[in-house]
Amino acid sequence: MGAEKSKYEDDILRSLRKITRAIDLHSRQLASQYGLTGPQLICMRILKDQGELTPTMIAKEMSLSQGTVTGVVDRLFSRGLVTRVSKNRDRRSHMVTLTPEGVKMVKNAPSPLQESFALKLRAIPVENQLVIHTILRQIVSMMGAEKVEAAPVLSSGPATIPAKEVQAFLDHIDEKDEVNSFQNVKSDKNSNEGTS
Repeated sequence: MGAEKSKYEDDILRSLRKITRAIDLHSRQLASQYGLTGPQLICMRILKDQGELTPTMIAKEMSLSQGTVTGVVDRLFSRGLVTRVSKNRDRRSHMVTLTPEGVKMVKNAPSPLQESFALKLRAIPVENQLVIHTILRQIVSMMGAEKVEAAPVLSSGPATIPAKEVQAFLDHIDEKDEVNSFQNVKSDKNSNEGTS
């Protein structure tokens, strides 16, 4: 039998849903108003700030794989927002830069959600940041999401994982919850016996 429901459980779940919803709404706004994803906007902002870069340099700045950045740059190129100029005669090595249309798009697009969040986060005391960090890591662990790959930016997008994999992940969480509930009840019982 699982542990008794916490009086905070519903509020915690509601807060998690609000966070997810805020990220989703921002991503949809970017997509509908500007036709951009979060990673595309971040890539363009990096190019605006730093000028001409190679895809490898962009990947390093964004903490993304080379393959992912190639896809981002390809989509921006197809929309005429960036140019690619080959360096020397090596077709594999090229520089990426914003086009005038890309510069205009970056100036008009809203800040990425993570940027406005980061500014607010930096404004609170370091001790409070540590508390948030600790609790979020605990939530990640409680959800069994330690090995889930995290995007470098706060954004959501279309599901790219097959339904079978999603169901397997959810089944894994359910199994883990049952084991954790049992372990929590067992440790609570042992700690109560030790204090009696």
